[in-house]
Amino acid sequence: MKVYTYKNCDSCKKATKWLSQQGIAFEQVAIRDTPPSVAELRQMLAYQADELRKLFNTAGGDYRELKMKDKLPSMAVDDALKLLTSRGNLVKRPFLLADGFGLVGFKPADWALAFSR
Repeated sequence: MKVYTYKNCDSCKKATKWLSQQGIAFEQVAIRDTPPSVAELRQMLAYQADELRKLFNTAGGDYRELKMKDKLPSMAVDDALKLLTSRGNLVKRPFLLADGFGLVGFKPADWALAFSR
């Protein structure tokens, strides 16, 4: 299982702490240095019911700088995924890919439910 995180992200810290407390092994990847691949983003998109916006860090400076609020609704999926993989700051984090499911953002109840299946 891979968890993409950013060192200064409080949600990422909470998520990795939660995983550790549950005794769940994971590989932590620095999202800015090594963003998810297009294949991983495509997999996560499927886990997020093809809602492209869920993959984006809509609260981030990069999102505002690139005016993604206006561009995203008409952007082709392939173009959006290429952009995400080129700019890790745009990716919603934490970004967890496990066997059979994926999670973006950290909500303890959602994570507990996903891991209880």
